[in-house]
Amino acid sequence: MPVWLHAIDRIVPMRYLVWTLCGIGCIAATWSWSVGHIGAFWPVASGLLVLTGVRDTLQARRAVLRNYPVIGHLRFLLEFVRPEIRQYFIESDTEAYPFSRQQRSLVYQRAKGDPDKRPFGTQLDVHAAGYEWINHSLMPTVVESHDFRVAIGAERAQPYVASVLNISAMSFGSLSGNAIRALNKGARRGGFAHDTGEGSISVHHREHGGDLIWEVASGYFGCRNDDGSFSPERFAAAARDPQVKLIEIKLSQGAKPGHGGMLPGAKVTAEIAAARGVPQGVDCISPARHSAFSTPVELLQFIQRLRELSGDKPVGFKFCMGHPWEWFAICKAMLATGIVPDFIVVDGSEGGTGAAPVEFIDHVGAPLQEGLLLVHNTLVGLNLRDRVRIGAAGKVTSAFDMARLMAMGADWCNAARGFMFALGCIQAQHCHTGTCPTGVATQDPVRQQALVVEDKADRVFHFHQNTLDALRELVQAAGLTHPNQIRATHIVRRDDMDVVRLLSNQLLFIRPGQLLAAANGQASWPHAVFELYWPQASADTFAPQG
Repeated sequence: MPVWLHAIDRIVPMRYLVWTLCGIGCIAATWSWSVGHIGAFWPVASGLLVLTGVRDTLQARRAVLRNYPVIGHLRFLLEFVRPEIRQYFIESDTEAYPFSRQQRSLVYQRAKGDPDKRPFGTQLDVHAAGYEWINHSLMPTVVESHDFRVAIGAERAQPYVASVLNISAMSFGSLSGNAIRALNKGARRGGFAHDTGEGSISVHHREHGGDLIWEVASGYFGCRNDDGSFSPERFAAAARDPQVKLIEIKLSQGAKPGHGGMLPGAKVTAEIAAARGVPQGVDCISPARHSAFSTPVELLQFIQRLRELSGDKPVGFKFCMGHPWEWFAICKAMLATGIVPDFIVVDGSEGGTGAAPVEFIDHVGAPLQEGLLLVHNTLVGLNLRDRVRIGAAGKVTSAFDMARLMAMGADWCNAARGFMFALGCIQAQHCHTGTCPTGVATQDPVRQQALVVEDKADRVFHFHQNTLDALRELVQAAGLTHPNQIRATHIVRRDDMDVVRLLSNQLLFIRPGQLLAAANGQASWPHAVFELYWPQASADTFAPQG
């Protein structure tokens, strides 16, 4: 932005410039009318624009209008004259809008409680490779409630019965305080869980008392000593809070697996510093790896230690699949120590709402399908699957997304972008600049006031409820009674114009105990990935052996 524009922006923020000009024009037009130079039309017209701006800043439903009075109506005008103009101006730019209009519209409709029905059949190409559907039954069931649940940590003193759809990890600092409050209030109302992200638990998470999944990452924010090492005392003090239901150790994330991060000191406000336990105004470092453990066995011992410190709450970890031998090393450590995580969240490389280097977004980490299948199959093959619950995250926005992931082994799903859309996110992709137009991803105290907590909490609640109700309808149509009954035999995929296959015939699903038998030489390896990497894995190190 040129220097002269910066100077203007300090006096009148650019987003208010049009409204301000309308006010100046109204004053000028009124004076000209009073001396007889112009007719009454101009002061009336400019006055109406000024009043429109006043109304825009006072209304609570549309954050864009609160931040961009008067001029923000242009966006809704383009939406109104769809599909031709909207198609040209919005959907043609696939790089700027990585989610399709249909996907965004579906979330917006469900968040607002609007009807999500659509006429004239599917808009997808049912003959294209990659098209998928769920087989239905001629004898559909009747499922009374859409409040589907999964028990996590049944062996713990404080197990948690979670919804099958929860809010994925998004930190305070990445999201505004108002966004966090709206998410947590919606979660409290709907009885589902809110993952804190690695930024730890802030006052905004606590205000409405919604269930929390506390993510403990490599920076140990909220439970760190001054030198950045893990603090058992500070962890115990926070983890024993009844609002914290699960503790999740973040090993890596889908957006930038294997990459650390830094929040510049200029962005470390007093609130962020208090939540993370770091000095205000000082660069906040997120290391690429943990310091509390360095081997698979030590990771599991750390899990056990967090259970004890938290009062025996369920503890697990989240990761994006990388080297298979490292995952197998963790599994060998489970067998060697008898310590098993209560849950594992598999993050897909296609997921992630925060900003990250392009190469990491596009080319690092395994996609969710491959990571989820490897985790599920390995646990099944080791006879550990019944003891470990699996969550899945990575571009989950619809009930069919959830059904497909559950067919591949997930017990529940986490969603980030769906809930961001419910908050009013329009994918402006300014998350890392602090200039989010809807107040979702900014720490600007003025911009975030555009997001009205009560209104957006209602939308968060409705998106969750309406998505699960759609899942209930899919379960009924398939002749089932709970989504945990969905199998890969229910999902069909078109590979080519003339080839369709059940997901169960296209993807590998191994039998219980099959991997144990292969490792003991009593059966053949179920797949080359096990044959190649299982012998390289060791419970005592993450490095490959041999």
